Amino acid sequence: MVILLSEEKREESGVSLKVEDVMVKEVITIDENATVKEAAEVMNKFEIGCLIAIRKGKAMGIITERDLLKRVVADAKDANKTKVKDVMSSPLVVVEPTMDLEEAVKLMFQMKIKKLPVVDGKRLVGLISLTDIARFQPQMIRILKQLAMRQATPKSMKKVIDYYVV
Repeated sequence: MVILLSEEKREESGVSLKVEDVMVKEVITIDENATVKEAAEVMNKFEIGCLIAIRKGKAMGIITERDLLKRVVADAKDANKTKVKDVMSSPLVVVEPTMDLEEAVKLMFQMKIKKLPVVDGKRLVGLISLTDIARFQPQMIRILKQLAMRQATPKSMKKVIDYYVV
């Protein structure tokens, strides 16, 4: 199951950047039936923190370093036998390339996630992370500060917010 949140009506906030302006276009994927050991090897090879899990070419979930720590290492599961589909985060929350960056950041806060796959129709076209946004756009720093002041920063995002924003 994939949750698709379409572009909402633009706010008069002055933010002109879209998700497609910041997203990484070369997304590394892994079959959901691969083992978590294979997933960790791919992440290490490409020096990345997540993979999009696919089934028959369709994005089904995301497996992150945090998923590996919480659902494999902490539970002492066998990385050679545990499948990606058993520990990945799903349903997948995705955005469209034309979504305003501000809306993507709000969505990350609401969903307590740091990475959003980007889809155009049903096709995976990119990935955007909170770190990408924080590094890329000083205007987004202001928005992140405002969100952090208005509501409690999700625990999973606190480290990035404290390091890059506050």
